[in-house]
Amino acid sequence: MNRNLSLNHFQDPKHHSRIDEVQARVALQCPACAITLPDQSSWLQHASDRHPGEHIIPEIPGKPNEKLGYCTVCNNRFPMDSWNNHLSGTYHIRTQLIVLWRTEYEQETALREVATMSHPEGLDFGLVDLEHASTTQDSRVVLMVPKTAGLVIRKIAAYPNAGNNKPSKSYVFSFTVSWPLQEDTLTPLEPVEITVHFNPNHRGKFAEVLAIDLESTTGPIQGTFRVRRKLMAMVGRAEDHKLLQASKKFVKQKRTRWRHGGATVEGERPPEAVDSAPWVQSLPKACVPKALSDLLSKGATRTVLQQLEEMYFANELSLETHLDHFTHLLWAEEARIIDDLRMYDMRSVKFRRESGRLHTVNVPGLAEKRPSVVVGDIILAQALRKADSTGPTHRGFVHIVRNEDICVSFHSSFDGASRYNIRFEYNRIPLRRQHQALSVPSLSAQRLLFPHLDDQGILSTPQPDNITTFNPLVALNSAQLQAVKLIVSLQPVAPPFVIFGPPGTGKTITLVESIRQVLHRDPTTKVLACAPSNSAADLIAQRLSVALTPNDMFRCNAIHRIQRLLPADLVPYSLFRGHLFALPSLEQLCSYRVIVSTCGNASFPYNVGMPTGHFSHIFVDEAGQASEPEVLQAIKIISSADTRVVLAGDPKQLGPVIRSSIARHFGLAKSYLERIMEQSVYTSAMAPNRAFVKLVKNFRSHEAILQYPNNQFYDGDLEACADPEATDAFLGSAQLVNLRFPVVFQHVSGENEREASSPSYFNILEATETVERIKLVLRDAAHPVRPEDIAVITPYYAQARKIRMLLKTSKIEGVTVCSVEQIQGQERPVIFISTVRSSRDLLSYDAKFTLGFVSNPRRFNVAVTRAKGLLVVIGDSDVLSIDPVWRGFLNYVHQHGGWSGDEPGWDTSAPVDANFDYAAEIREAAANDMDALIARLAEGHDVEAEANVERPFVEED
Repeated sequence: MNRNLSLNHFQDPKHHSRIDEVQARVALQCPACAITLPDQSSWLQHASDRHPGEHIIPEIPGKPNEKLGYCTVCNNRFPMDSWNNHLSGTYHIRTQLIVLWRTEYEQETALREVATMSHPEGLDFGLVDLEHASTTQDSRVVLMVPKTAGLVIRKIAAYPNAGNNKPSKSYVFSFTVSWPLQEDTLTPLEPVEITVHFNPNHRGKFAEVLAIDLESTTGPIQGTFRVRRKLMAMVGRAEDHKLLQASKKFVKQKRTRWRHGGATVEGERPPEAVDSAPWVQSLPKACVPKALSDLLSKGATRTVLQQLEEMYFANELSLETHLDHFTHLLWAEEARIIDDLRMYDMRSVKFRRESGRLHTVNVPGLAEKRPSVVVGDIILAQALRKADSTGPTHRGFVHIVRNEDICVSFHSSFDGASRYNIRFEYNRIPLRRQHQALSVPSLSAQRLLFPHLDDQGILSTPQPDNITTFNPLVALNSAQLQAVKLIVSLQPVAPPFVIFGPPGTGKTITLVESIRQVLHRDPTTKVLACAPSNSAADLIAQRLSVALTPNDMFRCNAIHRIQRLLPADLVPYSLFRGHLFALPSLEQLCSYRVIVSTCGNASFPYNVGMPTGHFSHIFVDEAGQASEPEVLQAIKIISSADTRVVLAGDPKQLGPVIRSSIARHFGLAKSYLERIMEQSVYTSAMAPNRAFVKLVKNFRSHEAILQYPNNQFYDGDLEACADPEATDAFLGSAQLVNLRFPVVFQHVSGENEREASSPSYFNILEATETVERIKLVLRDAAHPVRPEDIAVITPYYAQARKIRMLLKTSKIEGVTVCSVEQIQGQERPVIFISTVRSSRDLLSYDAKFTLGFVSNPRRFNVAVTRAKGLLVVIGDSDVLSIDPVWRGFLNYVHQHGGWSGDEPGWDTSAPVDANFDYAAEIREAAANDMDALIARLAEGHDVEAEANVERPFVEED
């Protein structure tokens, strides 16, 4: 209920009548005194007289074995074993809130008859420039009292805003008050000026409450009254706010009206995209069945999920059900992706005519792949017409992509002078490849998908006693060396071998060393090395390039990959045809000893006709980051019964990018690596150092940076083994709160903002704090660091853009600003994390769709384990503390003296319960936000699509 509406509601006689009804007389029993009180008022008097300060729950007299408590707020009885659940429940908290609002309204109504106060909307100091924040800012509130009121002032003070839950002993007030009168005095008819002093010590948004307690003993209305006014202020840099403020207020775009049916007029495909590869296999159509599509269009309600489970996911996953299970998951994902693309529909746009049939249109957000468009993609255009008229749909093909412009070829009948509604057609090729990987029969399906415990004995082949490693560091690491020995002695029919590599333990180094060893030991070895992303595949190729020539290794790139993103040292290992990447002849492909590709492009050997079993070894790095159908493209359809498969990854780090909540619900978000590691082959007592090797020596981070994620995700198994010269480089830095603890949490209570038609959030105060801290690090001559050694991680595109603007204005070049997905597998001496979300609105929406960092342990794990020597996290602790993983981290930082800004609003020494709903602690303050979510749903907002705005599309390969 909106607060203003609720106050009007309190004036309705029906409301007061209902309140009177719920104050029914109920006999209550005091469990401490074993006496029964006749009604609620008698109980309250008894509790005040006999049990002051005690928390005793009254009981309802009933059956001998019936333990019931009576909630005086809700006027109902509840079993004692569910009492705590009731107190933390939404109904009880909302009822409390209504009672508080009613009390506040009635007090203010009564007070208006005897006194008035200025600033009815509260006292807002506005934006206080950071340079002047150290100087106390003053403002005044005026209290007017008539002569007959008989009022005296009992107390005037500021206190924390409701819902902050700040502990009274540690809370530092930013607002103080003074007034010319003493307490217990008030001069009638004369205005009393109350001066509010604002004296902050850091940037951020400040909100407290001014409370004036008045008492009337001789006037017409007697009793005590409290009048409140909000106190608000924001401290930041005025220049930054001017630079970064939204140019236009965010307005959600309406979906474009689209005419269905009618003729479709085809444009021309880019000439270089036609017959660009010698495919001999055709991809399956694999269109979404209409019955499933109709069901998916109803959303992810409980009823829909139940129907889907009964129709498609009732059977346990097995070798027999695997194809059907994952085929339907891919269809659910495709339906969501297509629907998400509708967010990028454009209304009433004009094209610029280029040469011939080419027309150019500007697409805001294209530079950040919002939407992702590559050469060869399809654009649909419909001329604006009256609702009842018809016209053709023009189907054009993208020829050129540059910055935020795309050049499209349409049919000659296309009228470039008209205005059009346009939409982007989803490129189904990546998902069709995954359908192909699922459906093509394989002799290795059993051992790859559901390996048996009996296969464990295959790993018992004698290992070589001595290996001369190419990388001398591997020889010094017993776990890495053990993994290499097991891989070189791996039998042809063995189940996939796993290198389990937590952050900074060198899994890619181990994988590369293993590839070099198998190549060295057998000149007939052929290797396919893959990873989910281009950046991870490039890294493998770069590390192998020191030993392999372009005649030995081929870096296979997707045809439409942007050429400038290929590292320069890999250009000799790639093939180009015009502006596109290309494949060599089948004969040439078969001659390479190593081919490096992404998982999404790894089905090319099968599709160009390379023989099954051509590769003796298939390696997949970062295997935990890809879905099962993605990885199967690399290992299933090209494997023979003799192909050895090696997976490297960490199920505790980033998982697959899945856009559909339905597909995630039924398991598509669980990676192939994570699923098979649940099989008995990997869970048996014999599995460690035989079926898999867990790397435990971390060569990246300072022990203080590593400690919390180590305990949280890896049972404390990781050992901090990095070079102290790198990890201790920032000890003693002015950036630190505790000079011996290189982790800082900076509490900033900022404000979520969105710009124009972009639903992505940004937070100006956090952006400013981040860049100011970067400046301090770069100016610290005692702890020198280059901009290239610094990375900023943030989950929002808009925040990344604002931080880049500030860095550019400050003439700082070289700092990486990226998302978690972009930095997995990388490291930097200094990492800043800007969490952005800084208010409690739509917190349930965050938790449900794992938006940003909140409620996503894997993204958290990756983010906090990238730093070598300095980790600085900037965010709103009140929001982050809702998530148990974040709360544990904040407790850890606070207990070790790394906290900066307002003190935590909870007891940081209390154990964190992973199953506890910490959102309940602030639900009273956030109750209106739940109403806002309900209102958005009622208005037809697709909240899942909005959440997916920050969930990147899978990299096109």
